[in-house]
Amino acid sequence: MKTHVIPILMYHSIESEPRGSVMRGLSVPKFLFQIQLFTLNLLGYKGMSLSKLYPYLIGKKRGKVFGITFDDGYLNNFENALPILRKYNFSATCYVVAGNIGGKNFWDISKGVTEKKMMDEFHIREWIKQGMEIGSHSFSHIHLSKISSDILEKEISNSRKFLEDKFKTEVKHFCYPYGDFSEDAINVVKESGYLTATTVIRGRASVKSNLFKLPRVLVNHRTLPLSILLKVLTRYEDRR
Repeated sequence: MKTHVIPILMYHSIESEPRGSVMRGLSVPKFLFQIQLFTLNLLGYKGMSLSKLYPYLIGKKRGKVFGITFDDGYLNNFENALPILRKYNFSATCYVVAGNIGGKNFWDISKGVTEKKMMDEFHIREWIKQGMEIGSHSFSHIHLSKISSDILEKEISNSRKFLEDKFKTEVKHFCYPYGDFSEDAINVVKESGYLTATTVIRGRASVKSNLFKLPRVLVNHRTLPLSILLKVLTRYEDRR
């Protein structure tokens, strides 16, 4: 039987960036995000958070589904993406930096990236209330392969507990900051009780994928309707 593939879309910021902006590709304009979801919805695909996608990842369900993830927790995810997600009755996982709620993208600003606000407690609670979920993106958006085991515990395990206690919701999914991880980090993720962890490795997931090294489909400001179809329906991303 042919292996059933499950694309997990990787988004960051949902807003327009001027030409020439540093790392412009990490921002998807709102109108383009709308077109991408409209196109997939038109073909009968259902966009899901990692928790709703999980039964498909472990082979308990099959169907025309794809995952929707947002890294970092930008305010524009709430302002621009949430209404569109709701329009199509899709759900999504936003990976929140636990120690930076209501803050700014401090890890990027020194590189010349446009300063952006993060969701605060109100926005995150409303995000959850409206059917979305949060995951952990560590406590301080740090390179996990470069830190000691005790700091790994804080960044991975403690960030989960912090988010669960603050927002009274289960946090079962992790995303490695910068896509940087090690075997030690993977082990701590498993031991902390997460069900999955996503990477920046390009490709579509399947039941054969390591749940703690899940690949994702990169979506950027150039992902037009034909591009999103190539990325989701063909082996285009799998060959990257």
